[in-house]
Amino acid sequence: MRKTPGAVFIVFVYLVACCLALFEVAAFAAGEALTGLEEILARYEGALPRLWGEDIPGVLRTFEPEGKAVALTLDACGGAKGSAYDGAIIELLREHNLSATLFLNARWIEANPEIAADLASDPLFLIANHGWKHRPCSVTGRSAWGIEGTKNLSEAYREIENGARAVESLTGRRPRFYRSGTNFYDEVGLAVANDLGMKVVGWSVLGDAGATLTASEVSERVSGARPGQIILCHMNQPQSATAEGLKEAIPLLLEKGYKFVTLEEAFP
Repeated sequence: MRKTPGAVFIVFVYLVACCLALFEVAAFAAGEALTGLEEILARYEGALPRLWGEDIPGVLRTFEPEGKAVALTLDACGGAKGSAYDGAIIELLREHNLSATLFLNARWIEANPEIAADLASDPLFLIANHGWKHRPCSVTGRSAWGIEGTKNLSEAYREIENGARAVESLTGRRPRFYRSGTNFYDEVGLAVANDLGMKVVGWSVLGDAGATLTASEVSERVSGARPGQIILCHMNQPQSATAEGLKEAIPLLLEKGYKFVTLEEAFP
């Protein structure tokens, strides 16, 4: 189909914005790692983001696998409607001796201290940072899926850093990986996460679409994963069909010869 001049111009502008944002992220990342709010404010004050989304430059969505490997990641979002625990998923992984990366929100850890400690002590699982209040990672207050993002640099810093401290208190190790609430970012917020020592991780297989899919839909999506893909599901909605879908999908992947790796193994 022939593109109109207006459509071509819009695509051109978007590509230019992506290139500029990628250059800025690379420039930010070239600096020394920062840990304090004052340093973050000094570096980024006045920076205006151009991009917003789940797949902006710098968000890790795939990895280079050794053989047939996938990375299963499970989010626990916390809050009034997100602090439950789908233990059936963890039992399934333990039954098959399969690794996964668990993105735990600070509120979920606070609501489930004994469960969180048990998960952190299990060598099958890597604990990662899912933020403090489960907010999209913005420096201008942009929203995603009806959730208001952090409004400025200070809020973005606290959302990332307070989540990291909750994980470090739980595990004794500072987390290397971060996923924001809703997995939405602008490039300035992403650079802040990088400066705080964390890689930002998205997904290439949306396994349960926020724990809203049927078991057959979850199974179809997850069992169709390819080598090097990062699968995203949720472990905080036991009323959902995610566990049943994984019970169908995991044996299918194992029959195909797949292995499950943590993000630390995927990005050593």
